[in-house]
Amino acid sequence: MSIVKRNRLFFPSLMNDLAGPDWFGGMDNWNKSVPAVNIKDNEKDFELELAVPGAKKEDFKVEVDNDVLTISSELKSENEETKENYTRKEFSFSSFKRAFTLPDSVDGSKIDAKYEDGILRLTLPKRQEALPEPKRVISIG
Repeated sequence: MSIVKRNRLFFPSLMNDLAGPDWFGGMDNWNKSVPAVNIKDNEKDFELELAVPGAKKEDFKVEVDNDVLTISSELKSENEETKENYTRKEFSFSSFKRAFTLPDSVDGSKIDAKYEDGILRLTLPKRQEALPEPKRVISIG
């Protein structure tokens, strides 16, 4: 699995110093609004974890189009406080968008997503033909 290549100015890569610019993708230290992604390669699936505290599951949009998995979110809030002779209004807006090219081994029709305790977890099951074959015992004749 790899991140869709984008202009480095707007979509910097994760782990540039350790693994080079084409490894899974992510963020540099200067851009904290894009959540980091943990990617696990299990025997039967891939797991993606994004730390996005304070959101609700309705805040996320997860799509697959032409073997590209896109995870995005837009959060808007407005607080207004009026006391005595002053008014304070604070706006907040944050958004992110992450895109990953799915490898041929992933079954894009069976992707599952859950949001719990500030972590968005996606399970990307591997196709049956991509799973390792079980051990075979050979009898000696």
